[in-house]
Amino acid sequence: MNVQRDFLLAVTLAAATVTPVFGQSVAPTAASANSGEESGVSVPDISGKWLHPSIPGFEPLSSGPTSVVNRSRRNGTGNINQLVGDYTNPILKPEAAEVLKRHGEIMLAGAGYPDPRNQCTPQGVPYVFSSGGMQLLQQSDKITILYDYDHQVRHIRMNQPHPSHVTPSWYGDSVGRYEGDTLVIDTVGFKVGRVSMVDRFGTPHTAALHVVERYRLLDYEAAKEGMERDARENQVAQGTRDTSNRGKYLQLKFTVEDEGAFTMLWSATITYGRPLIEWAEHVCAENTIWFPGQEAAIPTADKPDF
Repeated sequence: MNVQRDFLLAVTLAAATVTPVFGQSVAPTAASANSGEESGVSVPDISGKWLHPSIPGFEPLSSGPTSVVNRSRRNGTGNINQLVGDYTNPILKPEAAEVLKRHGEIMLAGAGYPDPRNQCTPQGVPYVFSSGGMQLLQQSDKITILYDYDHQVRHIRMNQPHPSHVTPSWYGDSVGRYEGDTLVIDTVGFKVGRVSMVDRFGTPHTAALHVVERYRLLDYEAAKEGMERDARENQVAQGTRDTSNRGKYLQLKFTVEDEGAFTMLWSATITYGRPLIEWAEHVCAENTIWFPGQEAAIPTADKPDF
């Protein structure tokens, strides 16, 4: 779809005016969060801006149940202009596989289908991981994650349980904790709308969706394997991530469970580096033509839904 090409072009053009932001962190950082150290283990400082400049985004694992990949290939890599999800992936229940197959047929016919990104709706988890850039703000009682597309924000309460009755929301109810050097975020309670999906291929989910994220800093040598899997499957915008950095990278490994859409738990990774570019502001409501002759059904309401 046009929006995918536009995103890649915006990122690539931004790289022409390189502005270093290596190691940029935001206040308060993990230094202040360390006042809440648990069991004598220091909280890892994963704050600041991180970039994963890839479309459609997820890094499939080399083995085991993992995310849907693109059946349409170009030069051996997934074709970002024709997102045709592999509906034969064994993680999919028949109903989910049929939805994915229909989406692929639409793409192969040269058209596009509505998704959260082109319809200006909240993207939810794990779909929002394909946004590209994010900024982590760490505090002792909460984590805030800002995403670089359409002003999306997530709030994670630290060291608290889910309520006994969760009110469904677009990003779900997220609670976090540190396990040694790893930030673990557990999210349930998702609202399901007309374009609710877990990925850019249109893989559906139900209200039973449960996502666990594990964020961990890696040395370059450990992170390289994830970036290589990324390059084999995704289109990576060159010149946007500091690949010369031999320091720390941030890897997210997430696990998805949804008995309504999937036959089993599955996992994938996102390997972030420090960005070489400043964020451009992406405002979906100002770019409402998502496919030639088709305009986004921008969300409207008489009153807020929160």
